[in-house]
Amino acid sequence: MASERTRALYERAQRVLPGGVSRNSALRKPVPVYAARGEGCWVTDIEGVRRLDATGNMGSLIHGHAHPAIVEAVSRQLALGSAFALCTEAEVAFAEAMVARAPSFERIRFVNSGSEAVMVALKAARAFTGRPRVAKVEGAYHGVYDFAEVSQTAAPANWGTPERPASVPVCRGTPRSVLDDVIVLPFNNPAGALALLDEHGADLACVLLDPMPHRVGLEPAHPAFVQALADWCRKHASLLVFDEVITFRSGFGGAQEWYPARPDLTAMGKIIGGGFPVGAVAGRADVMDVFNPLTSPTRLPHSGTFSANPITMTAGLTAMSLFDRPAVARLNALGDLARRRIAGVIARAGIPACVTGAGSIFRVHFKARPPQNYREAYPAASEKAALDALVAFALDHGVLLVDTGAGMLCTPMGEPEIEIIVNIIEQGLHAAAPHLEAAPAAGT
Repeated sequence: MASERTRALYERAQRVLPGGVSRNSALRKPVPVYAARGEGCWVTDIEGVRRLDATGNMGSLIHGHAHPAIVEAVSRQLALGSAFALCTEAEVAFAEAMVARAPSFERIRFVNSGSEAVMVALKAARAFTGRPRVAKVEGAYHGVYDFAEVSQTAAPANWGTPERPASVPVCRGTPRSVLDDVIVLPFNNPAGALALLDEHGADLACVLLDPMPHRVGLEPAHPAFVQALADWCRKHASLLVFDEVITFRSGFGGAQEWYPARPDLTAMGKIIGGGFPVGAVAGRADVMDVFNPLTSPTRLPHSGTFSANPITMTAGLTAMSLFDRPAVARLNALGDLARRRIAGVIARAGIPACVTGAGSIFRVHFKARPPQNYREAYPAASEKAALDALVAFALDHGVLLVDTGAGMLCTPMGEPEIEIIVNIIEQGLHAAAPHLEAAPAAGT
């Protein structure tokens, strides 16, 4: 039960913030939870309630809250200055470290968020190819750029046929021209995707792909699907753009390590900022040269007041240095353990549910089988009610989960924390089960 302090704070917030929040994902009913402090993988709210944080600020805090090495490094830099209209050595050092992590990274440019990174990557693809259109997977979330967000909220009433998914707007007033310039592809369906791409080969700048799209079900893209897209792009002189804003945590060089095909560009964010706002685009030197201000004319003029600021660069370099190959392997092993244990408690509960994910991320679905695409992942009303009940139960009993039923692990966690998460999910499954009675199929 929220205290008078929390209720009063939310009333203040509603007078100055739309809905009382600055990001919708933070809103919880009847009132939000207000964080007071974080330490490692734990968060304490303003009422003194301490919870295990399996969100990591939506996957951005790979080392949890207030990691001592990051705090120390940032504090030193903060005393020297937080931002300049000049270059800094911190930017160069971090760029060197990031370029060394993946063979596809020949050059890199820093921005301020994952959304901005995706936007800049799409603009770079257009500038390099001279083509206007982009393709993306149905239901995939890529941030708030108009062209990247098409179809992410598609529903049975408007999503079109499986063979030809519709370009569905997220925001009211989205220009028709935006929808016409985004080709929506069925996930993990090579033949279906290629058939649609072949209709637009002459004017397609790029194919945008998250190798494990969260909202599409958090199942990794099949190697055959990725290879088919890569081969098509090579044949048609289009670019393959990976969105690794979330999945870069999955390997030392990102989830792209799972596949033989290399992306031409990669958008990143979240963990590479060490807890500070960040984004980056990395890729082939010739493609990245569209940003080069020494060329005349520059094909993609680009600046940003806080891009590559020394606070983020320092925090990012410290965080990614700590996230070395042994740290990646250890965290991924914890992810394997979590998914195995969650699958076990689901089996014991005897309800239609499953767990998906890879690396250090998991997601619970109230479906009997792991969904393989957005339409299979789309929840029926009863499934959504069960999921909301599970997440609410976890919150009330000391574990923070993402509102999709996902969890994102961080390096301060060990097997004891995994057991806490699993035990709460096991209890939460029973609290959610009544919502599943007489559940209709999604999309009916």
